Amino acid sequence: MQWPSPLTEGRLLRRYKRFLADVETGDGVVTVHCPNPGAMMGLLTPGSRVLMSRSNSPTRKLPLTWELVEADLPGGPQWVGVNTLRPNALVAEAFRAGLIAPLAGYETLRPEVRYATASRVDFVADGPAGPCHVEVKNCHLLRRERLAEFPDCKAARSARHMRDLAEVVAAGGRALVVIVVQMQAEAFDVARDIDPAFDRAFREARAGGVEARAYRCGVGPEGVTIETEIPIVTPA
Repeated sequence: MQWPSPLTEGRLLRRYKRFLADVETGDGVVTVHCPNPGAMMGLLTPGSRVLMSRSNSPTRKLPLTWELVEADLPGGPQWVGVNTLRPNALVAEAFRAGLIAPLAGYETLRPEVRYATASRVDFVADGPAGPCHVEVKNCHLLRRERLAEFPDCKAARSARHMRDLAEVVAAGGRALVVIVVQMQAEAFDVARDIDPAFDRAFREARAGGVEARAYRCGVGPEGVTIETEIPIVTPA
């Protein structure tokens, strides 16, 4: 995913009310949209360099959207993608390029499909082998060098998704969780100390036949692109 136009650079002042951030730019201090409901642990240091995309929509109250932050993480500074709305588009792009190995042979991805009691799965992949429910999770937490983790806060909704996918498999279907790591990491694990309930749901879903894959992205001012699969080291 390449940015359609150059991103606007600034320095982070603060993030507040979950979806707002104040950023100092060459034109002064601006309030920008922060499309991330998580804790953003390790990514909110005042003075950090940030990059923002600009919307030309006349109805947007806040035309700038926070996309990247240059964070000082274990192993050294690196660009991290903070926009949690990007991973679905990244997975769709990688699917079309044939980069999501467990979806090889599938022909189409249908977005936002209702299933279970009150859930909506990110995609249903259709192909000769039958449908596959695909749930996408965004990951941008790195507390130990080269190890990405999810979630960075309590994630009751994500735990429910794991249980719903397990029901799909129990009924004879196929389900896949794709974890999009918007940073440089060599492995993925669940942050079980942050959310033991999600850890339990994730492990139980995998034990019940839900597949899980993690993919590292290349992240930078030019764009964000899924690069390669990395191992999931969460114990069974």
